[in-house]
Amino acid sequence: MNKIILAAIALVALAALALFFFQKGEGAITNYPSSGTDIIAFGDSLIEGAGASSPDKNFVSLLSAKIGGPIINLGVPGDTTADGLGRLDELDDYDPKVVLLLLGGNDHLKRVPSETTFENLGEIIEDLHRRGAVVLLLGVKGNLLGDRFEPEFEKLRDTYHTAYVPNVLDGLFGNAKYMADSIHPNDAGNARIAERIYPVLISLIK
Repeated sequence: MNKIILAAIALVALAALALFFFQKGEGAITNYPSSGTDIIAFGDSLIEGAGASSPDKNFVSLLSAKIGGPIINLGVPGDTTADGLGRLDELDDYDPKVVLLLLGGNDHLKRVPSETTFENLGEIIEDLHRRGAVVLLLGVKGNLLGDRFEPEFEKLRDTYHTAYVPNVLDGLFGNAKYMADSIHPNDAGNARIAERIYPVLISLIK
């Protein structure tokens, strides 16, 4: 068993453990358990599935298969956090139970100030909470050297009491085995992302 596999197992275990304590402590996850009915993935091309060889190979579809139920995919390639904020009315047609939220990568690529990025994400989370949804915040890296986004994602988690999976592309980015191009994961990468998110998601919908 190589170091990458061991690291992946450790990450999954830590995510599940963190979720358990977060639910039980004073910072219980907002709206958990939710009375909604729909599980929704909301975000950019990573949600939509760019890089996957077919629609059933993106990580949202893989998660849907793992949980044995539908996940509504509201991913739009190229979306920034401002774009996401501007199309929240798409959720009016649903009764969200859990919303997987993944935005921020295009803000980095378009050099949007990080303050604006995370203000927008905060407003999106507030809207989702008003709809009664549990938010599962999915992190992305904010630059190649270090990660200026991670502490900001953690602040959102702590402020709004969301569930959280950090940097979904950790260990995949820059690795041709897992990436279809410089930004988007291939089928193997999508499978790894689904493995990371699954233990947190399944805990939220039980």
